[in-house]
Amino acid sequence: MVRIMTSVNSVASLYPLVLLAMCWELVARSGLVPPIFLPAFSHVIAGLWEQFFSGDFTWPVLTSLYRAAIGFAIAMIVGVVVGFAMARWTVVNLLFEPLIAAGFPAPKIALLPIFILWFGIDNVSKILLVAFVCVFPFIVAAHGSAMMVSRAQIWAAEAMNTSHLALFWNVIFPASLPSLMSGIRVAIPHALVATFAAEMIAGGGGLGGELVYAQRFFETTKVFEILLIMLMLGYVMDVAFLRLRSHVLRWHDQNDVTE
Repeated sequence: MVRIMTSVNSVASLYPLVLLAMCWELVARSGLVPPIFLPAFSHVIAGLWEQFFSGDFTWPVLTSLYRAAIGFAIAMIVGVVVGFAMARWTVVNLLFEPLIAAGFPAPKIALLPIFILWFGIDNVSKILLVAFVCVFPFIVAAHGSAMMVSRAQIWAAEAMNTSHLALFWNVIFPASLPSLMSGIRVAIPHALVATFAAEMIAGGGGLGGELVYAQRFFETTKVFEILLIMLMLGYVMDVAFLRLRSHVLRWHDQNDVTE
C-alpha cells in the first residue's frame, strides 16, 4: 500500500510539468509566436526522439556528465576534508574562514577566463571550475555538521586513545552524514550549471557547446531539445539522489519517526 501511494504521489507531482507542456503547445500552435522563436512542444519531443535513436546527443551528454562528475568528486573530497579540519582544529578554521566567507557568495563563473588562461579550453579548465564552484557547499556542510557532533562523543573516543582517522571515520563522519547528504544535493545542480555554463562560454563540446552552436545557426528546435535534456538530467539526478539518500539514511529517518 505504501508503495502504491508513493507511486501515486510521484505521478501527481509531475502535473505542473504536464501543465507547462500543454501551455507551451497551445501558445506555439496559436501562431502568436513565430516557430523560429518557439517551436511546438510536440515538434521538440519528436526531434528529441529521433536524436535519441541516431545517437547525436550521446557524446555531448557523456562529455558534460564526465566533466561534472570529476569536478564534483574533487570538490567532495577536498570540501569534506577541509570542512572537518576546520571543525577539528582552530588554526585551520582561522585560515580558511575568511576565504570561505569571501568565495562562497562570489560569482565563480566569472573566473572562467582565468581557468582557461591557466589550463586551456579542454576538459581540465572545466573540471577545475566545477570543483571550485562545488567545493564551498561541501565545506560549509561538512564544517556545520561536524560542529554539531556531541563533544561528549569526541571526548569519549579520545579517552580511549582513538586515532584522528578512526575518530573521523567512526564518530564524526556517521554523525555528520545527514547534513553532508544535504550538501551533496545542493552541489549536484551547481556542478551541472557550472559545466553547461563553461561549455557555452569556452566551447569544447558538451551540451553547452552544442546549445550555443545550434543557437548560432538558428536551429531553434535543437536548442529546445538540448534545454530539455539539461532539465531532464538535473531532474533525474535529483530524484536518484533522493532515493539513494533515503536508502543510506534509513536509520536517521527511523529515528526521526520514533522521536
